[in-house]
Amino acid sequence: MIVLGLSTAEQGGSLAIVHGDRLICQEFWDTKQTHSKRLLGMIRHMVENRSGLDLADIDAYVAARGPGSFTGLRIGISAIKGLAYAMGKPALGASSLDGIAFRFAYSSLPVCVMMDARRDEVYSAVYRFEKGIMVSKSRERVIGPGKVVAEMPASSLYAGSGSKAYLPAIEEKAETPVIAHPYMDSVCAVSLIRSLGKGSADLNPAESPLEPVYIRKSDAELNSALKD
Repeated sequence: MIVLGLSTAEQGGSLAIVHGDRLICQEFWDTKQTHSKRLLGMIRHMVENRSGLDLADIDAYVAARGPGSFTGLRIGISAIKGLAYAMGKPALGASSLDGIAFRFAYSSLPVCVMMDARRDEVYSAVYRFEKGIMVSKSRERVIGPGKVVAEMPASSLYAGSGSKAYLPAIEEKAETPVIAHPYMDSVCAVSLIRSLGKGSADLNPAESPLEPVYIRKSDAELNSALKD
């Protein structure tokens, strides 16, 4: 099965194509240009020029469903749903936090993913892996970074944009933290696909619907609630 994965959950993005257990190609970018201005062109270029395939060869599409940037998520989900519908192929959603955590699937330490949610909060979940297999995951939540760290074992691995934005909170409260390299902080399209099963053949659209999961209300909704 050939699968195209996409993340637009953050300012940067990630795009990848896998065939079974083989990675055909992947791409990361981090620019201030909005995803909507380049996304479809990048997908077409990767499929036709880098992978040597055609859109008709893609068997399934996977996108980050959140949490993350409200605008970015809507753009990515809409693009993937549109392509999947046009090509008559399934579209699946995967957690943005999983797309970071599975980059560390062979870590012997608990993996604490912290995406910067602004307002002195992070989107977070805690994972444990054994030999590349996820054996536990906490619920996804938006929470103060200090509260997350206070709940973690003394030696844990911290990854994601929030682990850099709130590094002082980690260093203050954690005894022996392991901080992921900034190169490994972003949501990875390959990891999104990997999080849905041992291989692309395990993908099940019924179990992984592509619907946005924001966790926190948008700024517009919060401001409206305050006015009311």
